[in-house]
Amino acid sequence: MLDDFLVRAALAAFGLSLATGPLGAFVVWRRLAYFGDATAHAAILGVAFALIFSVPISLGTLVVALAMAGAISWMMARGQSPDSGLGVLSFGALASGLVAISFAPGVRVDLAAYLFGDILTVTRSDLLLVWGGGILVASVIAWRWSKLLLSTLSPDLAAASGVKPNRESLVITVSIAVVVAVSLKVVGALLVSAMLIIPATAARRVASSPVQMVVASVLVSWAASGAGLWASLRLDTPAGPSIIVAAALIFVLTTGYRTIRNQIA
Repeated sequence: MLDDFLVRAALAAFGLSLATGPLGAFVVWRRLAYFGDATAHAAILGVAFALIFSVPISLGTLVVALAMAGAISWMMARGQSPDSGLGVLSFGALASGLVAISFAPGVRVDLAAYLFGDILTVTRSDLLLVWGGGILVASVIAWRWSKLLLSTLSPDLAAASGVKPNRESLVITVSIAVVVAVSLKVVGALLVSAMLIIPATAARRVASSPVQMVVASVLVSWAASGAGLWASLRLDTPAGPSIIVAAALIFVLTTGYRTIRNQIA
């Protein structure tokens, strides 16, 4: 069954959703959308380093994504306004990566595959990487759920309860870096933030509790993945962007549902 490229693509998308669903909820609650963008853009610089130094792409991406996450966390811990700093780091890393790739010796690179993903070429080893990263991130969030939720809702109350908000923030930032590293081939550096934000935002329209929002976010991701891959097969459109378009359409539907429900109530 795994010899079917479409089955492998679906399994990769479903495995990634295990991480993007719960993590995306925290990204939305903590308003870290721009942070996710910056970390994802840095992945291209990681690709360049991996090609230049002949190391696995996932390793180079993870190292650079972690470095970016650490730099941003350091800025935020010092109380600096992250907006301008994030912009400089995000686009600086993306542009540097695009330039650095040209210096990779004897390598011809399909940049579109790294920018927008190439999920239809996922291999069995890629599946192991995606599912491993997805299960790891989901497990960490489940393990630290109450502390993460408390520090998200009220950092002051969390600190008074013995929870260290900065440590929980570090858990989120490292998790984002891991998701970026394993999702590069699925949706690409420019769209990974969309997989975090859109399903979680759509789920927020219909959920009435944090747990419901996380579960709904995973279900929305799965539905968008299936619909996007089906559209890609039928309409001959890029698979990664098709998944994001499907997620955006689900967001529109849930927004309409919430509007109608509020009017009836």
